[in-house]
Amino acid sequence: MTKSALNTASGKAPWHFDRQDWASGYCNVEKELDNFKLHASKGEIPSELCGFFYKNGPGKLERNGQLVHHPFDGDGMITAIHFEGGEASLSNRFVRTKGWQKEEEAGKFIYRGVFGTQRKGGPLANAFDLRFKNIANTNVVKLGKQLLALWEAAGPHSLDPVTLKTHGLTTLDGVLKPDEPFSAHPRFDPGHHGSERMVTFGVKTGPKSIVRLMEFASQGDKAGQIISDRKDSFDGFAFLHDFAITPNWAVFLQNAISFNPLPFILGQRGAAQCLNSKPGTTGKFWLIPRDCGSFAGQLPRIINAPDGFVFHHVNAWEKANEIIVESIHYPDYPEVRPEDNFLEMDFDLIPAGILSRCEINLTENKVKTTKFSEQCCEFGMVNPNKEGLEARFSWMAIAAKEIGYAPLQAIKKLDLLTLEKKIWNASPRGFVSEPLMIPKPGSPIEDEGWILVLVWNGKRRGTDLVILKANDLSEEAIIELPIAIPHGLHGNWVSDK
Repeated sequence: MTKSALNTASGKAPWHFDRQDWASGYCNVEKELDNFKLHASKGEIPSELCGFFYKNGPGKLERNGQLVHHPFDGDGMITAIHFEGGEASLSNRFVRTKGWQKEEEAGKFIYRGVFGTQRKGGPLANAFDLRFKNIANTNVVKLGKQLLALWEAAGPHSLDPVTLKTHGLTTLDGVLKPDEPFSAHPRFDPGHHGSERMVTFGVKTGPKSIVRLMEFASQGDKAGQIISDRKDSFDGFAFLHDFAITPNWAVFLQNAISFNPLPFILGQRGAAQCLNSKPGTTGKFWLIPRDCGSFAGQLPRIINAPDGFVFHHVNAWEKANEIIVESIHYPDYPEVRPEDNFLEMDFDLIPAGILSRCEINLTENKVKTTKFSEQCCEFGMVNPNKEGLEARFSWMAIAAKEIGYAPLQAIKKLDLLTLEKKIWNASPRGFVSEPLMIPKPGSPIEDEGWILVLVWNGKRRGTDLVILKANDLSEEAIIELPIAIPHGLHGNWVSDK
């Protein structure tokens, strides 16, 4: 096990932490910077890292003394760290959505949040206001010449990839209708069919749900152009945050979730607070053939899924007559209730996400599920060059304790074949976000490269960028950032080459 410079001798078990250290990571970003030069406080920045590390997440969590009901209601703030020749610089910008601009001018919340943030005045002040504020806070990807800030309930915002200036909502050259939902979880096909592609989706929910599967060229002269587009209709309400791809399939898991909109309409709950587990029903795998694959034009396959709930998939691949999907499984949907205060949550009552593998037999229409461990984890990924193929290694954020839910405080590299693991631990005062694996340019070795991860440092109440070697999780560099970035969501790497 690799220890972090964030560790301090506490005399406690390694998974103990101070709640105030964790809670202090939910704060407003107070300033925006342009090309601020960064310096490593420990180690050296690898000279072979050349590109942009983009990160998105809630950056505005409080207005006029009112805290959001849930961090997912916070306005999106993009961080861009550029690496070149062993040096790095940071820029950050709030996404100038219409909602952000109006609330900045008003100095208070004037929109309801999907996860329960309400305007002051109780249900009467919120009833029958069904508007959503596109908060553009979930992911950030580069497509063609545009940087896209994503929030899955509405359309993407276009930004300048270097300055981060917001250009506004984009229809991607007419591909999308104005404000059409566009997933915050695209997948990048590394070239299974001759060229790199961004594969993504949009979903229209209801008694019947329509999934629109889209594929865009992501490299070369045609980067940003749509090259595949299909729609499929499925029975039931769709709660789809993520999906996975193989060379032939797009793999969705329809969680067994119901939606009762009445409390939202009456101003009593946010829309996401109206989601509940649906007793007596089972989730479904929706397997949609990709237009570039061997089953192009065929109808989707629908197969019963195991009990539980999935936000995020790690990877998927094909083996003979099976599709193998690795995902983070929860025993139940973690509800967001109106009476909850997220800063005072009882961690012992929250279900833990467990890395599991589902083997979907396409001949027998059956699924076999295997757990990798009982350790709580999230934000798992493989080497991007292995997306859609069988991967030997995965990297993920984990709780420092072995069993049960707790804040994410460590990074784990897991050998998916032998289950050998290596751990970099930021506890007791550090809290990790999504790790990003960047392959070493030109290397055929799957675990050669780097892990970049933003870490909330409870000791100094600020954010560190930690660079680890991907193979053994040893520290290459720690950079103390000049801004405090709240616990965030997703990001991506864009190589200068």
